[in-house]
Amino acid sequence: MSVLAGKRKRQELASSLSATLSNEERVVYNIIRGRKEMGIWQGDIKRETNIPDSLMKKSIKMLLAKTLIKEVVNIQNKSKKVLMAAEFEPSKEITGGEWYTEGKLDTQLIEALSDVCMKLILRQKVSTREGILDWIRKVGTEIFPGGVSAGQVEQILKVLVLENKVQEVNSTGFGDFASVPAGEVCYRLAKKTAVGVKVGAMASFPCGVCPRINACTPDGVISPTNCQYFEKWLDF
Repeated sequence: MSVLAGKRKRQELASSLSATLSNEERVVYNIIRGRKEMGIWQGDIKRETNIPDSLMKKSIKMLLAKTLIKEVVNIQNKSKKVLMAAEFEPSKEITGGEWYTEGKLDTQLIEALSDVCMKLILRQKVSTREGILDWIRKVGTEIFPGGVSAGQVEQILKVLVLENKVQEVNSTGFGDFASVPAGEVCYRLAKKTAVGVKVGAMASFPCGVCPRINACTPDGVISPTNCQYFEKWLDF
């Protein structure tokens, strides 16, 4: 099912459920739904209506039970949850963006993606953002079960460049750059980083030379989950 079809189905379900709401529940629901992806504090709903506090809380509880609305953690004030219609996804102002999970900065994701970028660049000598993203989609789902976006990979690479661990260069199309079309932006380890790296352990990256790589899938007989070589490389 496409994202658009899924959203349409949720809207149809919300429409049918809203027909069963009491007057108070409908008023509260319409206010929440009207705020779309920004949501609204419970206190703000109270200020916008003349509904008694106990009845308003009961209405919110019923709307949550009917899954017409949801509670979302606001990164700007984690102690107070925002109420939002179920059909909307919270804005980046609410969630903090792709690096946040349930209102918390996902430091493990940041560290894991940084490590993978460094290891792939070392193994391949040079790599592109698309090349790193392609590897993650093929065999990196065990590390990133929720996947990562092109924007996240790009942000990590920019940080590594700022930290002088990686250099952003344009491919010449020759030598170490033979796998990248001439003129395309790619990344290689900074000289001081390469000198301090234990090449033997990190360069023994198994997936790049595995003859069964095309048959390797997350849930298949051949999988990163049961590959001892892959696990050793990740544990380095």
